[in-house]
Amino acid sequence: MGAEALAAIQVRDLGKRFRVPEREAGLGAALRGLVHRRTREVRAVDGLDFSIAAGEIVGFLGPNGAGKTTTIKMLAGLIQPSRGEARVLGFRPGRRDRAYLRQMALIMGNRNQLGWDLPALDSFALNRAIYAIPPAEFEATRDALIALLELGDLVRKPVRNLSLGERMKVEIAASLLHRPQVLFLDEPTIGLDLSMQRRIRRFIRDYNQAFGATVLLTSHYMADVEALCERVIVIDHGRLLFDGRLDALASRYADQKRLRVTLVEGARVSRERLAEFGEPLELEAGRFTLGLPREAVARITARLLTELPVADLSIAEVSIEDVIQRVFESEPQAASDG
Repeated sequence: MGAEALAAIQVRDLGKRFRVPEREAGLGAALRGLVHRRTREVRAVDGLDFSIAAGEIVGFLGPNGAGKTTTIKMLAGLIQPSRGEARVLGFRPGRRDRAYLRQMALIMGNRNQLGWDLPALDSFALNRAIYAIPPAEFEATRDALIALLELGDLVRKPVRNLSLGERMKVEIAASLLHRPQVLFLDEPTIGLDLSMQRRIRRFIRDYNQAFGATVLLTSHYMADVEALCERVIVIDHGRLLFDGRLDALASRYADQKRLRVTLVEGARVSRERLAEFGEPLELEAGRFTLGLPREAVARITARLLTELPVADLSIAEVSIEDVIQRVFESEPQAASDG
C-alpha cells in the first residue's frame, strides 16, 4: 500500500447510524404508532479505517447488510457520515464540491441513469454539457469508450430496446465520459451472463491501466474479485474483518485443499471409507471430493492411488467463496496484511 500522502481514498473511524421505525403487527399497533413512534438505531457502518493508494483496484467484500453500499455512498458524497472522516482525492465527499464530482464516478448494477426512450448518444451529449467537457475531448473519450466496450451501433438504439448486458455497458460508458480518477463500482456485473461479466471485467482492467484510476469494487461474484483485485477489504456488520492481499486471505483462512477423485467405471466407495483419508465433502456414483490439510495432501494422495481404483485425480485450492465464508464464521477481528 502506498504512503498516506499518496492515498486516493482515506477512511478514518468512519461510521453511519440510522434511526428506523419499529412497531408490532396489527391495526392497533399502527394506530399507536401514529402517536408514539418507536424507533431503533442501526449501525450500518461502525468505525472503519482503511487507505487505498492511487491506481489500486480493491475488492470490498461482505455479506448482504455488511455496510458496503452505505460506505460507498458516503465516499461518493450521497450520504453524510455520523462520525469519523473520509477523504477522496483530498476532498471531503460530503461537501459535494464540483471539482470532486468531476473526478469521481459511482456505478451501481441494475440502476439506470440514461433516458429510457433516447439513444445512448443523446444521453452522452447531455453528460457532456453537465460536466462541461470540451467537445474535442468528449468526442475522443466517447469514441474510445465505444471501442473499449464494443458498443458499435448499440449507442444509436433507444435504451429500452437494449438487453440488460447492453444497457450496463452503455451505463458504464456514460459514467466515464468525464474520465473520473476514482470509480466506485457497486455490483457492476450483477444479473449479467458469464460472457458479459468477462467483458465488463476486461474493460475495468483496461480503464484502470489506461487512466490510472483507483477502483473500489463490491461484488458477490468472486470471479470479479479474483480477476481484478490483488487486495481485498472484508467487512461485516459495518466493521473491518480483513484488509490485505487476496492470497494472504486465502492462506490465512484456507488451511485445506480439495482433492477431487474419479474412480474407474463401476467402482464405489462408502463415506465411512473416505473418512479414513480426509473430510468427505461430496460423494456421488464413482466420484468424490475430500478436504485435506495442506501438509497431508502428498501423503493422502499416495494412499488413495495405492488403496482405491483411481481413474482421475485433481488437487484444487479452496474457492474464494469458501474462504470468505470462513472469515464471516470466525470471530470478528481487524487484521492487516497489506
